Amino acid sequence: MKKWTIPVIAIMGAQTFMTSCNEGTGNQATTGTSQVSTVSDSTFNVEAESFADLQVLRYQIPGWNELSAQQKELAYYLYEAALSGRDIIYDQKSKHGLLLRKTLETMYGSYNGTKDSSWKQFEDYCGRFWFSNGYHHHYSNDKFLPECSKEYFTSILMNSDTSQLPKEQSENVAAFAKRVVTLIYDPKIEPKLVDLRSNIDNVKMSSNNFYENVTQKEVEDFYSKFDTKGNAPSWGLNSKTMKDSTGKIVERVWKSGGMYGAAIDKITYWLEKAANVAENEQQKKTLQLLVQYYKTGDLKTFDDYSVAWVQDTASRIDVVNGFIEVYLDAIGKKGSFESVVSMKDMEATKRIAAIAKQAQWFEDNSPLMPEHKKDTVKGITAKAITAIVESGDAAPSTPIGINLPNADWIRKNHGSKSVSLSNIIHSYNVASSKGGLLDEFAVNDTVKQRAKQYGNLAADLHTDMHECIGHASGQINDGVETTDKTLKNYASTLEEARADLVALYYAIDPKLVEIGVAPSIEVGYAEYDSYMMNGLMTQLTRLKPGAQIEESHMRNRQLNAKWVYEKGKKDNVVEFVKRDGKTYVRVNDYNKLRTLFGELLREIQRIKSEGDFKAGKNLVENYGVKVDPVLHKEVLERYAKLNVKPYRGFIQPRLVPVMNGDKVSDVKVEYPASFFQQMMEYGKSYSFLPVKN
Repeated sequence: MKKWTIPVIAIMGAQTFMTSCNEGTGNQATTGTSQVSTVSDSTFNVEAESFADLQVLRYQIPGWNELSAQQKELAYYLYEAALSGRDIIYDQKSKHGLLLRKTLETMYGSYNGTKDSSWKQFEDYCGRFWFSNGYHHHYSNDKFLPECSKEYFTSILMNSDTSQLPKEQSENVAAFAKRVVTLIYDPKIEPKLVDLRSNIDNVKMSSNNFYENVTQKEVEDFYSKFDTKGNAPSWGLNSKTMKDSTGKIVERVWKSGGMYGAAIDKITYWLEKAANVAENEQQKKTLQLLVQYYKTGDLKTFDDYSVAWVQDTASRIDVVNGFIEVYLDAIGKKGSFESVVSMKDMEATKRIAAIAKQAQWFEDNSPLMPEHKKDTVKGITAKAITAIVESGDAAPSTPIGINLPNADWIRKNHGSKSVSLSNIIHSYNVASSKGGLLDEFAVNDTVKQRAKQYGNLAADLHTDMHECIGHASGQINDGVETTDKTLKNYASTLEEARADLVALYYAIDPKLVEIGVAPSIEVGYAEYDSYMMNGLMTQLTRLKPGAQIEESHMRNRQLNAKWVYEKGKKDNVVEFVKRDGKTYVRVNDYNKLRTLFGELLREIQRIKSEGDFKAGKNLVENYGVKVDPVLHKEVLERYAKLNVKPYRGFIQPRLVPVMNGDKVSDVKVEYPASFFQQMMEYGKSYSFLPVKN
């Protein structure tokens, strides 16, 4: 719950929007090309393929050549460990995920028939499938279908290299094709990856592969036997919960020799090599504990690893690898596989480190109830990082900031690491500079000019404050259990809302100017303009007509924006303005808006600290879910004219070892230009799991 994902479309000309534009660029890469770049300078083209509602970008690894040979070797082994777990996320998202991915890879790679407009529709479907790590949209969680006909899809399959298809021995090709086409085209099969609606069985209605033949009540009863108070592990984080042949509820643990064992063995192989070239003893200890955890599946060992990882503050190369975030589980227990390999960005770290240094001041001066504040904020290590490779649930759609570990007791007793991904943010900024969102949605020239001057910095500071101060703030009352039990399917939304509100509360505080991270409180005004427009209007571009908001981050932003809008109506703090038939959002009183953000922060922290499910549910359902259909229609129509893709993600750099016999003497970086080619390359090089797990 501590991953700051790419914010949806705001409008203020910064990475806050996380959109991209392909109009007039003239440099879209051709699908399937083999072009590779090795440059790392201002001539680097961040834009690659564009298809469906997606724009694929690229990022560089500046500073790579500053690393020692040992650091490069370490990064290479961690890179291989990251990609070795790629199969896992496909299976976690659907029990059919690997079957379908391997089928699509065979079809895409071996079909030699006519490639007309229907082929382009099939190709777009492949791109969407790879981008989302399955056939549920990476953001909305809805199942998406190919635009090409079933008949055309079947003809591609039948005219591909059928010997490579992952069919069962008893099946002929026609029977296999029928089964695959049914899985892909039937909207009733696994319709929703994560279903967060109220008053339903969220386990049964979600299509992920975390549970099988169990109800939400059965799962909650099963885990109610586990003590989650105090220093207890995150029970259930690394397992599938299901019934065995006798009807008994059991866990299939994700470990060596267990579920996903073949991929995990590859991960540990590379992690062990990495430990042998670690930068220092603390990093070596950390990697060895991670290997031990993967081999045993023991969540207490995972906590030991997490503590050791937090304490490794000296290493320049770092890695997140494991079953981490719980967004894909409607009830917030199961961790999705992800990995982020990175190196410290020495210059960009100065800003976030300055914020972290003042963590106690921010805690002491927050509007929280005194009993919900930490007396001592421990061990926040904040830095900007340069991403080297991302995989699993962190790719191709990537976070721009991360704060870990997730366990509240570790954060309270040992601290946490907060990072912003500087090279990822840079690529977003370059792509965003070409969009027309600012002119279309900003309420006036003052807002536009402020966004152009301070928009990027405002967004960076929000991310830094959200991760570094927001997630690290507050504490749960003694005796109250973890939020997966107390707040259930609303936990993720409320935690992200809470962290956002910390960032917003301090956005216009003179303290940011005093410590040198902002030149003026005008930076905070730019963030308020952006956040309110996004939360009340422009993020609706990601919803289909008639839809309600279900994704946790979108719910959090509308909850915060709509609550302060409603509570500030009497004083006209924020208003909707109509001009020339268009709707705009205008902030009239920034100081009163800050006060309202503080009041909501105080209440959401109380909800978390006390485990008040009813109050949390009411906040989310009343403010974070419902959509005004008239406003939604207007926003969609205005946005459609801009020719801007609402979602973006990345091609990963490729690390290539230079060998001297059986020793790695150097590691070179290549920058592939084709997302499609990279997905096929990964399918061949990192496919370790069977289609049934």
